[in-house]
Amino acid sequence: MSVYDFSMKTIDGKDVSLSAYKGKALMIVNTASACGYTPQYKGLEALYQQYKDKGFEILAFPSNDFGGQEPGSNEEIKKFCELKFKTSFPLFAKIPVKGDAAHPLYKYLTGLKENGGEVAWNFNKFLVSPEGTVVAHLASGAEPTSDEVKKKVEAVLPKK
Repeated sequence: MSVYDFSMKTIDGKDVSLSAYKGKALMIVNTASACGYTPQYKGLEALYQQYKDKGFEILAFPSNDFGGQEPGSNEEIKKFCELKFKTSFPLFAKIPVKGDAAHPLYKYLTGLKENGGEVAWNFNKFLVSPEGTVVAHLASGAEPTSDEVKKKVEAVLPKK
């Protein structure tokens, strides 16, 4: 099993198989619009712009699981991200990411022992190799544009 075995709904309600991202390095991140970490959208977009032409994608999954910090509808979330942070990476429909109600993708991501268990808060990040293997689970405080995060991303970029 890998992340490629899941299909998700985009923020606009279209079904997308994550297998469409085979061969790319992925960062899967649970997001929220009213969190102390929300400014990371800016860093995520900068990271995306820096590496998207090298086979890197960020897949953002809004979630209202932590402190009710993502109360908006999918339409409101999309508008917020585009207007406030000018995001261009793929946004997906709002989903639960923890506990019994967690979406199957997040049950898979957090069920792998090497990934450190459940998502602890908004803006947890999972790095996925081009082969679909989860290679890192980064905490909310890991700044997307930090040298530490960039090194991890560079290490999983597809080899040409």
